[in-house]
Amino acid sequence: MKEQAIPFHRPSIGPEELEAVRLVLESKWLATGPVTMKFEQEFAEFVDSKYAIAVNSCTAALHLALDSIGIKPGDEVLIPTYTFAATGEVVTYFGAHPILCDSIPGGFNIDPADVLRRITAKTRAIIAVHIAGEPSDLGALRQIANEHSLYLIEDAAHALPATYAGQKIGSISDLTAFSFYATKTITTGEGGMLTTNNPEYAKRASVMRLHGINGDAWKRYTSEGSWYYEIVAAGFKANMPDLLAALGLAQLKKANVFHQRRCEIADTYIQRFSQVDELELPPLDALNTTHSWHLFILRLKLGSSALDRGELIKELKRQGIGTSVHFIPLHLHPHYRDRYGYKPGEFPCAEDAYSRCISLPIYPDMTDDDVTRVAASVEQYVTDSCRRLRVTAVETRKTA
Repeated sequence: MKEQAIPFHRPSIGPEELEAVRLVLESKWLATGPVTMKFEQEFAEFVDSKYAIAVNSCTAALHLALDSIGIKPGDEVLIPTYTFAATGEVVTYFGAHPILCDSIPGGFNIDPADVLRRITAKTRAIIAVHIAGEPSDLGALRQIANEHSLYLIEDAAHALPATYAGQKIGSISDLTAFSFYATKTITTGEGGMLTTNNPEYAKRASVMRLHGINGDAWKRYTSEGSWYYEIVAAGFKANMPDLLAALGLAQLKKANVFHQRRCEIADTYIQRFSQVDELELPPLDALNTTHSWHLFILRLKLGSSALDRGELIKELKRQGIGTSVHFIPLHLHPHYRDRYGYKPGEFPCAEDAYSRCISLPIYPDMTDDDVTRVAASVEQYVTDSCRRLRVTAVETRKTA
């Protein structure tokens, strides 16, 4: 009997989410409204932030973050090359320049030492990305930001819930952007949140997310509001509707339970793969952090071994196990090569991590049997590959 497929990700949706959406549909208020306001309040409390602004994506949250600090054409923003497209593209929306930085040696997150080397008179901000849910070295980055009068923004698309030095991600830096995309640790299908402790940034983002209309524009169709409004800036269309916020509220109540299960799965993977010399585990708690385990990124030790990432991905796919690769560094993409002149070889740590990494399934709905099956399949591939290498070596000696 064929085993059931294990997708790379499956969102955990239960009766609570269905009921929350039903209530919004029955209310007949589907756009931004009271449910979104409640989601903002509860999310801010969850991450210990004073303000939370719900938006339609993490990209929008990053966009609003840069708008809030006044990024202008010609400014430079330091970002990791090892990240998703959104981190870099939002910088270009302002006519500013994304300045790429390498990863830490042996890891994925931005290297503070490389950040320091790339600061110029045009540098205005640093965006730290918490790859896979492992917090970046915010202490070192904050020190650099303070010494050079820079803003520090966090791309926390992967990092809910996570902590750095006992503080929750979302409460530490000038502004923090979260993602609720379908694959994230909690989901609204599409959506995001911007958090800050600065009231001016919160006010600016709240106005700019809905066409630059002042005040609580969403209330103009309620008995509390007025038809009259004023446009105070050329804003954006980035608000979150109540329909999605209802999903977010239901998911947020489960966030700690989801995280506990992700940690259990990660622990199982770590126990299994730590016994396999040919595999390299994700960086673990090097900076007094709590990992969100949005992703479990395994790295293959290449070189003299017979391991091949492409072959492993194919073999797991053949067995009905989904995987992915996070991420292709930005400097390897045509846009960054053609527009900014970046070339392969400029960021050796990021390229090394990318060349050897594979993301395995890790989500709360995985059963223990699912996790065991994924781990066993990876282990079997390594065993078979090493056996083939030994056979090839023996045959080579015989014919020499």
